Amino acid sequence: MRMYLRIIRAALVLVHVIILSLAGRLFFESLAARGAKPQTVLFDVDKGKGVRAIAAALEQKGIIRKQWRFVLQYEFFFSPKSLKAGEFQFRSSQSTQEILEDLIRGKIYLHPVTIAEGLTARELIADFLAAGFGTAEEFIKAFDEPDAISAWDEKARNLEGYLFPETYFLPKSIPAGGIFEKMVSQFKAVFDESWRRRTSELRMSVRDVVTLASLIEKETSLPDEKTLVSAVFHNRLRRGMRLDCDPTIIYALKQKGHFEGRLRAKDLKLDSPYNTYLYPGLPPGPICNPGQGSLRAALDPAPEDYLYFVSRNDGSHAFSRSLKEHQMAVKRYQN
Repeated sequence: MRMYLRIIRAALVLVHVIILSLAGRLFFESLAARGAKPQTVLFDVDKGKGVRAIAAALEQKGIIRKQWRFVLQYEFFFSPKSLKAGEFQFRSSQSTQEILEDLIRGKIYLHPVTIAEGLTARELIADFLAAGFGTAEEFIKAFDEPDAISAWDEKARNLEGYLFPETYFLPKSIPAGGIFEKMVSQFKAVFDESWRRRTSELRMSVRDVVTLASLIEKETSLPDEKTLVSAVFHNRLRRGMRLDCDPTIIYALKQKGHFEGRLRAKDLKLDSPYNTYLYPGLPPGPICNPGQGSLRAALDPAPEDYLYFVSRNDGSHAFSRSLKEHQMAVKRYQN
């Protein structure tokens, strides 16, 4: 009887040692780096996919060596936790342990997308499409839905002007509407309560400020000039002068698909409410999505009495207080 007990005890000890050895081997293998040159691989996990199917796909992509080791390690250290769905980025130097931890935590890869200042909605939609997000139809539908900004701008018929330019980090699964909600939320965060108070002090609406900022954005890319351009527009608005802003006509032409790369003399007579050569005051709405610098400049123009500016053809502008000064600057820089 004692002999049998000793055999059973010895067998149990042996099994215990084997299990611990196997577990230890799996653990240390899971921490071992693979490959001298770390590379990154994007990997999709479909909703409802099981551990074995995921392991097989990981092995097929060369992310892990052996799927059975992956499954065994999951059973030893992570079961019954679920592996999350989504798009993940794995490095060739990552251990199996780290890969499993990422899958269990749902550490989904976020794609960086940088939206430049001064783009129209159509232009920034093209950037999102080029980055692999959504479809044109989905973005256009989301753009034409103004609910996200209607409490701030009851005249808004779309989101033009409120899609804040920024670098966004987004999962590929996010819908177009979700992207635009994030962009509008970022606009609201930037256009804080102090800016809204300043808007009231100027006796303007949020829509007026954003529209003016969009004109400033398209007229100059130089930070030091933005408040000067703003001063010109504020001064002309106070005097009831037309803004004579070329970008407003370009916007109207682009909306019709008629812009050919440069303005022609006949374009200045375009019958459009966006033609600030024909109609006084601000255009009906923003002509692009302005950045923070242009928004700030629209709210805080330079204390100057300039009424005109003209391009020096080097990215900068010459500012004038009188028509005579302006005509001289035009002759100097535009001939």
